[in-house]
Amino acid sequence: MRNCITLQQMNMRSRDYLEELSQVQRQAVECVEGPLLIIAGAGSGKTKVLTHRIAYLLQKGVQPENILALTFTNKAANEMKARISQIVESDKAYRLRMGTFHSIFARILRSEAGLLGWPTQFTIYDKSDSKSALRACIKELQLDDKQYPVNEVQARISMAKNNLLTASAYLSDLSVTAEDAARFKPRIADIYRLYAQKCRQSGVMDFDDLLLYTNVLFRDFPQVLEKYQSWITHILVDEYQDTNFAQYLIVKKLAQHHRNLCVVGDDAQSIYAFRGARIENILNFTKDFPEAASYRLEQNYRSTQTIVNAANSVIKNNLEQLKKECFSQAPIGEKIDQIKAYTDHDEANMVVGSLVNRHSVSRASYDDFAILYRTNAQSRVFEESLRKRNIPYKIWGGFSFYERAEVKDMLAYLRLIVNPKDDEALKRIINVPARGIGETTLQRAQIAAIANGTSLWELITLADLEPFGIKPATQQKLRSFTSLLSEFSLRQWDSDAYNFAMEVAERTGYLTELKSDLSLEGRVRMENMDEFFNSIKSYSQTEEELSTIHTFLSNVALITEVEQTDNQTEPRVNLMTMHAAKGLEFKYVYIVGLEENLFPSALSCFSQRELEEERRLFYVAMTRAKTALTLSWAQSRYRWGTLTHNPTSRFLKEVDPFCMGTSVLNKEKPKPLQRMNPIPFPVVSPFTGASPTQYREGQRVEHDRFGVGQILSIEGNSTSDQKAVIAFDQCGTKTILLKFAKIKIL
Repeated sequence: MRNCITLQQMNMRSRDYLEELSQVQRQAVECVEGPLLIIAGAGSGKTKVLTHRIAYLLQKGVQPENILALTFTNKAANEMKARISQIVESDKAYRLRMGTFHSIFARILRSEAGLLGWPTQFTIYDKSDSKSALRACIKELQLDDKQYPVNEVQARISMAKNNLLTASAYLSDLSVTAEDAARFKPRIADIYRLYAQKCRQSGVMDFDDLLLYTNVLFRDFPQVLEKYQSWITHILVDEYQDTNFAQYLIVKKLAQHHRNLCVVGDDAQSIYAFRGARIENILNFTKDFPEAASYRLEQNYRSTQTIVNAANSVIKNNLEQLKKECFSQAPIGEKIDQIKAYTDHDEANMVVGSLVNRHSVSRASYDDFAILYRTNAQSRVFEESLRKRNIPYKIWGGFSFYERAEVKDMLAYLRLIVNPKDDEALKRIINVPARGIGETTLQRAQIAAIANGTSLWELITLADLEPFGIKPATQQKLRSFTSLLSEFSLRQWDSDAYNFAMEVAERTGYLTELKSDLSLEGRVRMENMDEFFNSIKSYSQTEEELSTIHTFLSNVALITEVEQTDNQTEPRVNLMTMHAAKGLEFKYVYIVGLEENLFPSALSCFSQRELEEERRLFYVAMTRAKTALTLSWAQSRYRWGTLTHNPTSRFLKEVDPFCMGTSVLNKEKPKPLQRMNPIPFPVVSPFTGASPTQYREGQRVEHDRFGVGQILSIEGNSTSDQKAVIAFDQCGTKTILLKFAKIKIL
């Protein structure tokens, strides 16, 4: 029987802070001998338990230097130190070995670097540095960077390191190299080998190396492992469900001697498998340490009873889990709202309308509201709806939609076509995707353009560029680029904005470049590009109805100007992915896009394991809410400009009906003549409009989106700029450019 310290042994100061804890929290704090698993449900006060446990150890005489506390963020480590210093002497708190996995293991590696043949003052690559070095390796090996996109290569090597595969082990692992060959990337092993070689030559490690080489150090030098095993008497790990294989092995090795390992986590919040996190680490803890005690922190101090019960009803459908039944002693709270919309735009407008109404009634700050979505690309329609109502907002963990790199790239192409004198647009995309037009060429062209008082475009379209130091081979590449964009410039009025932009993306090779990147980052970029084209399609159907590249670009410019001049200090609505929301809480939460193939993601629907992770993600999103939760979905949304039908998410159907309020339905009627097949790629029936010369004032007409209405007036002299003002029965009065409109005469 282990020695659990009793309350009588504590001094008065100890008694004060221990009395803040619930009975089970206190038991978890006081049981300090041997391995311990603390299963901490959402909002159950796990940080308080961790900090109080460390303070308890210090007050019982354990030296700060003998305690190792591992977190996933510097912020978490600093907050815990600050809390501990309020209980014990601050110098003890700051002498703790507390920090992120990477920072702690970097210190160990610097102390022992010589054993591994590394310099003590090795430098550390961040993700950007690593990408740059990998690009150089791909180029040196004379590989096609389209076949080997750097994001995908980096992700593959990172996953290998997290599973303790060195470059040599990777090359000799037949299953890994066979998988690369099946992906048509058989040379990743060679890239990894060259990258590892260059890193060692330069005395550089990347973040993954910090974990990999710590494992190598402990494996190859048992005396070093024994030193740290004897030195570190107590280990505490936060968010244990998020640890990968490399982190798991290090912690397990360090704890083998004293076996005072306390891990805190929640299997129901394990949502980072795409980063290498292994839920098995927490599920199998008691197998690794059979003598381990375990405590379940099941009381949720954050959310109402209704929200907690709803979250429980969802997560119970997972098979891979440690059983627990979370509960709340807060008020029952209001039922969960439901918003059912016809399209994603309707959903955004209804969600924002609900938010505005709740803000007005509750008098809560905008900071108290959060809109959570599955993918970053979903932010656009909510951003636009919030801007229309002049509601301030902030994007967590990323850029506002029109500030994302791939979106800015496409906007630069379109800006340059409309205005070839736009030097900033030209500089951004002249070598995107790579055309062999390097920085040296661009710098020479810029100097020459300034000297001659011309734009860059005017300079590079001159007949002879050799006087400016630009060689004939490079001139030919420039001619190819300017010729294609000049063709588009001449044709910019000939087709609607959506089809025109799509052709630009395809013929410039930009879309092909994005599609070739199969990494997670690459998929996110493609999702953003899909949403960018949806934004053009949607804009052509707003009340302006001026479906041209010019007016679309003007609209985007106004949007981004509002963002840049916005007051950054005022309270603002929070927009973020569900992954980014982990660890946060808000009074009012809206979870949007609850449709099959969006959430759960289409990529997860064929694997029970991945589907369960998606369900855990929904659980995390639900438990961010303190006071009220709203769930919303759309029956249809655009995908690459085509309206697709989306069945309701299976997760929505798993929520206990007793917790759900009445659905809020869109009052607008379904769009006419939009017959759609089931997912994933429905066929929309064609809708052909009349010729612009056939329309007359007073006619009853039908629009493919707005439905039936009456033409009030027709403006403009030529067929290219004629506009009709139409009073629609359901949508009000709109002005429509007849050249591109699909309107039937009834």
